[in-house]
Amino acid sequence: MAKAKDLLTDDALTAFFFVTLPESLPIAVITRFINWFHEFGIPVGGVIVNGVIQQTQVVQNSAEFVHNRVAMQQEHMQEVWQIFSDRVRAVLPLFRTEVKGAAMLNRLAGELFAA
Repeated sequence: MAKAKDLLTDDALTAFFFVTLPESLPIAVITRFINWFHEFGIPVGGVIVNGVIQQTQVVQNSAEFVHNRVAMQQEHMQEVWQIFSDRVRAVLPLFRTEVKGAAMLNRLAGELFAA
């Protein structure tokens, strides 16, 4: 247990990255987890925001639900930037399909490490 604690708290060897959605509950959950990790001395490498609907993909005649969802996500992204600011490492789009298989993992990695 002591070796595991040493490994988990050594910021030269370990950092945890939290993934959230631009929604109230996931933001609240990772905020709480990040605070717990700090209390235990576990380094946090950053936050990744996943599933953001790209405004360029939304057209005027898109469903009202989509327009409402984009507006909601924009509000929550303001909250993400306010709470996590320089900890945000990437903002990933909502893909048309679930991330399954090598091709989608490569696409995700391309988005994740594009910056």
